[in-house]
Amino acid sequence: MAFTLLTLVLVGSMVLIVLGLPGLWIMIASAITYNVVVPERPMSWVSVAGIVVLGIVAEVLDFSLAGKYARKYGGSRKAAWGAIIGGIIGAFIGVPVPIVGPVIGALIGSFAGALVGELRHSGDTGAATKVATGALIGRVLGTVIKVGLGFTVAIWIFFAAMH
Repeated sequence: MAFTLLTLVLVGSMVLIVLGLPGLWIMIASAITYNVVVPERPMSWVSVAGIVVLGIVAEVLDFSLAGKYARKYGGSRKAAWGAIIGGIIGAFIGVPVPIVGPVIGALIGSFAGALVGELRHSGDTGAATKVATGALIGRVLGTVIKVGLGFTVAIWIFFAAMH
């Protein structure tokens, strides 16, 4: 029964990750909970540590790629930080919108943050728009990577719990 419930949580968490919600951390919490609830068949703590590391990597990449791509598209440090901070703020502001709010909020926030940061730096609207587009591309890429790492974490937990 515990394994079936864990499997359902993993599947549901994947949906949450796609929607920009904290599904990855729900997976990790479920793995730790599984170890406590099912002590006769625990996952190794190496597996738990591995999924925590993957979770941290996924989060860092998800938010930092917007700033990296803003810089790659010629943006200033202000634009890069604007993209990162805007993405975080946008994700939180988007939460009240059902289902896709956090994702849309993070994308708009990354774009707007980079745009404002670059406009404050250079004042050139054309360059700022190019930089903001780069931030948006980085944010999308970060989200795709986070979903991929989330899938990896789900599979890892599934097989670690199955042993």
